[in-house]
Amino acid sequence: MTKAKITLKGEKPVDLNTVVSQIRELSTALNMKVVGPVPMPRRRLSVNCRRTPCGDGSDTYEHWEKRISKRLIVVDGDEKTIRQLLRIKIPDSVFVKISLVG
Repeated sequence: MTKAKITLKGEKPVDLNTVVSQIRELSTALNMKVVGPVPMPRRRLSVNCRRTPCGDGSDTYEHWEKRISKRLIVVDGDEKTIRQLLRIKIPDSVFVKISLVG
């Protein structure tokens, strides 16, 4: 039995939750042990910049923010069953990293 740590990152939590539910459904159908999803801390990336390029006028700033949500799932099963998890359709907005632990 090998363990696979699956980390999911994305801007839209709804897309993350759909991928997590697909992984849980498939793993329970294949009788695999699943731990998670563990919600990791959300990362906030913010950019503040001055509106006027020349510097004249009042001090006005624009603020942009990008939030990145993360989930961690640990799946315990055979290599053949873990390979079947790779067939799940994943949206473009979700980044998946799989690491195998002996």
